[in-house]
Amino acid sequence: MPEQSRNLHKSRDRGLRPGRRTSVAAVGAIAAIMLTACAGHEAPGPTFDVAPYVNKGHVVDCEAFKSQADAQAVLRADALDPNGLDRDGDGLACPNLPKPTDKKPVHRDFMTDVDGAPIIEPIKPPPT
Repeated sequence: MPEQSRNLHKSRDRGLRPGRRTSVAAVGAIAAIMLTACAGHEAPGPTFDVAPYVNKGHVVDCEAFKSQADAQAVLRADALDPNGLDRDGDGLACPNLPKPTDKKPVHRDFMTDVDGAPIIEPIKPPPT
């Protein structure tokens, strides 16, 4: 019996030691919880290529996109919005386009004119 207890506590012994079964059970339980939590969430599909629309000035309108999420990706890549995809300035591009949608607004902390160009200096009201 003393020989057995000595073998259980040796560091070179790669066999099961007291407490190891508990650790394996805990890892299994955590893995099961993680798999359950992730169930129903598919891997993201291919992302929309925004390169043809960014840093080229006004090249498209909302009608050029198949979905709102594609237009939103272009707005997210270039918040100056030279294409005029966010006419009302709420950070959402082409809200009337079909799904899939991306309703996370793009932060735009500058004013734009009707064409979507940034206004460097605020417009002063006419004197009264």
